[in-house]
Amino acid sequence: MPYVRIWLHCVWCTKSKKPFLVPGKKTEIINHIRINAVKNGIYIDFLNGYSEHLHCLLQLPPDKSLSKVMQLIKRESSRWINQNLRLKYKFEWADEYFSMSVGESGLNSVRQYIRDQEAHHRKETWESEFEKLVDIYGFEEHTL
Repeated sequence: MPYVRIWLHCVWCTKSKKPFLVPGKKTEIINHIRINAVKNGIYIDFLNGYSEHLHCLLQLPPDKSLSKVMQLIKRESSRWINQNLRLKYKFEWADEYFSMSVGESGLNSVRQYIRDQEAHHRKETWESEFEKLVDIYGFEEHTL
């Protein structure tokens, strides 16, 4: 058995940045994502977000790639949302996502940041947060 601990802070948003994740639906979706993650051998430490995006602190399983983990989370939750939440339109997650590695010493800071998304976004828009992530981590928009 391999001994691997790779922490990732992943962020993804709704297609066209639709503000779909309202308080009641957001809680249902987060609970479902957590249950599905366990079924797929994915450990989610913390998951929260705001109206059009989610932040997730997870451990990358040694037998799955990051793209596979994101595919499992996003594809299955989109399917579940469309089957169970009775929407007037087809729900989709955007294709893009951010993922940044997190060291053991940074875990509590990331947890706090994810926990405080509601308060954080009373002061800062998703667009501003997106631009900061691009700048801080050196992403180039054409790579997203």
